[in-house]
Amino acid sequence: DAGNRLRFQLELEFVQCLANPNYLNFLAQRGYFKDKAFVNYLKYLLYWKEPEYAKYLKYPQCLHMLELLQYEHFRKELVNAQCAKFIDEQQILHWQHYSRKRMRLQQALAEQQQHNNASGK
Repeated sequence: DAGNRLRFQLELEFVQCLANPNYLNFLAQRGYFKDKAFVNYLKYLLYWKEPEYAKYLKYPQCLHMLELLQYEHFRKELVNAQCAKFIDEQQILHWQHYSRKRMRLQQALAEQQQHNNASGK
């Protein structure tokens, strides 16, 4: 029904926001991670890790952040802007490495297919 659809959309948007370390820093600085009800809500949101829900995510790194938010130590560290900056930098480095690695794999596959086509004729 419409209520469930709205709840799904709101939770989907919120979970994806967790991929942004600056947003996590914002929440931490405002004390959300000290609120037991909010921490319980983060635990409830772990259902997004299930494949039938995860397939809707555009930013899958949000699931990793959601997992880390289950730990009090991580939530406390997020108050520090340097922590958020470090996470942000690590995400960028990961994406750069992933993109280069993916390009190399695609080039190797294309070369192998060309070789196979040439030797098969």
